[in-house]
Amino acid sequence: MGNVPAADQFQVSSNRTVVKGKQRMTPSEAFVETLVSQGVTHVFGIVGSAYMDALDIFPAAGIRFVPVAHEQGAAHMADGFARVSGRHGVCIGQNGPGITNFVTAVAAAYWAHSPVVAITPETGSMGIGLGGFQETEQLPIFSKITKFQAHINNPNRMAELSARAFDRALLETGPVQINIPRDYFYGEIDCEIPAPVRVERGPGGEQALEAAAALLAQAKFPVILSGGGVIMSDGLSQAVRLAELLHAPVASSYLHNDSFPASHPLWCGPLGYQGSKAAMKLIAQADVVVALGSRLGPFGTLPQYELDYWPKSAKIIQIDADAKMLGLVRPISVGICGDAKAAAAALVTRLTSRSLACAANKAERDTKIRAEKSAWEQELAAWTQEKDAWSLEVSKASGYMHPRQVLRELEKAMPAGAMVSTDIGNICSISNSYLRFEQPRSMFAAMSFGNCGYAFPVAIGAKFAAPDRPAIAYVGDGAWGISFNELLTCAREKVGVTVVLFNNQQWGAEKKNHVDFYSNRFLGVNLENPSWAGIAKAFGCEGVTVDKLADVGPALRKACQAQQQGKTTVIEMMVTKELGDPFRRDALKLPKRLLEKYKAYSA
Repeated sequence: MGNVPAADQFQVSSNRTVVKGKQRMTPSEAFVETLVSQGVTHVFGIVGSAYMDALDIFPAAGIRFVPVAHEQGAAHMADGFARVSGRHGVCIGQNGPGITNFVTAVAAAYWAHSPVVAITPETGSMGIGLGGFQETEQLPIFSKITKFQAHINNPNRMAELSARAFDRALLETGPVQINIPRDYFYGEIDCEIPAPVRVERGPGGEQALEAAAALLAQAKFPVILSGGGVIMSDGLSQAVRLAELLHAPVASSYLHNDSFPASHPLWCGPLGYQGSKAAMKLIAQADVVVALGSRLGPFGTLPQYELDYWPKSAKIIQIDADAKMLGLVRPISVGICGDAKAAAAALVTRLTSRSLACAANKAERDTKIRAEKSAWEQELAAWTQEKDAWSLEVSKASGYMHPRQVLRELEKAMPAGAMVSTDIGNICSISNSYLRFEQPRSMFAAMSFGNCGYAFPVAIGAKFAAPDRPAIAYVGDGAWGISFNELLTCAREKVGVTVVLFNNQQWGAEKKNHVDFYSNRFLGVNLENPSWAGIAKAFGCEGVTVDKLADVGPALRKACQAQQQGKTTVIEMMVTKELGDPFRRDALKLPKRLLEKYKAYSA
């Protein structure tokens, strides 16, 4: 992609050294030197006068500023960058409205445990509280969706507090805020740039590890739930080693399909909404479950396909780097506050020399694993369309492609090393059944925050972090209306991303609720769309409309190849209006009306 767009008048410097010792400098220089010290190479945002003095020296510091179409997109891009690289993702905006536009994306990063650094210049220190132009209180807004907030209360503390925020983002594994009065970028200070503080995470307490090893040694049907902590700790090989030692089936936690290699014989698929029945039926048989790097979030363990699969009597060993997560959602037998990679390695060491009860029935367990995986694959292959009355009727009417068939063709054509981000919505969520990966840092979703407009900007950020890997965003036509403005960013910055746009002309997830609970009384869910492929072309990107199943795979492959030339392609998939199961059938009830005028309407 190059360092800087050809049209930019500046060239990014390759000089990435950090000044040593206490020196005289401006607060802007101290701020930028801190970014360099923390390894920042990209900052996403919209240009603003509030931080222009620091922005002016980004190129000289080797920092690429990526101008975006909307600040929410900037923070999502920072999230995608962080989740792929394992480093900080950084976004910045104009004080007031530019900063409030960060909120949704920062909240998504919070629940994805992404080390996003939101830099929030604010009204000048002498104008705070006077109701001046673009003024708002910026710290309270982010107080519940960040792990740490640094307010620069004096220009002399610019480097100190900024560096602390960067350190906390990695230590606390989540977004942080650096709030800077805009006049504090100016002046002169005597300053030393702090070196980054990195804390080595250990495997957990000796007693907890020993208790976990004792449980596993006695287990006859152990199951591993591999979560996001495995990815963030780069602990995939250690998770594989533990699974192989126990010969335990492995389920991936919800929306972390990249937490275990899909080709491995012990991988059984993801739990949660539209996950794998094989994984659910196998974990239901467990006598011991190792939740490796998982907070056991409630949405990822709910019943699905009418299967209440979470084992009622199993012993649960939960391993999480955040002690506050241990036993928070599900009762546990052993809680280990530790790094998933280190804890898995420590358990392998403890178990290698022990007699394992599960060794006696390894062949029987292996037969069950193969049988459940085979049955699920056969069911999924035959599940070409939804079978409810509504779906059968609308499928006949449209003549378009069935969403599940499209998802299957996409799975078959998925290029090696692909990174896939998924938006919220009916078809994108069903893709959970079809997305399989061989390496970590490959699947990205808004997790339990579930906001629309997530997938596309996250894919852009991911592409900046890993330009040699294909970046693909799955987006519904409703969510696309929120995020398609970032096509401008792709065209201007010459960054190649592939958008798989499912056009069924509806907000599908909510429409399913209207079908199931409100007798097809549709309100606000039907969409009239333009040609999204045509709009992509008007934005300077590529656009193609696909309405035949045979064209799905070739279109994906061609679009991914175009990424090598910095081209973004929107593949508009014309699909039927059929709908999969709703997100939360348990969260709704059939309507009850007491007033006569509403009874007649709802009959």
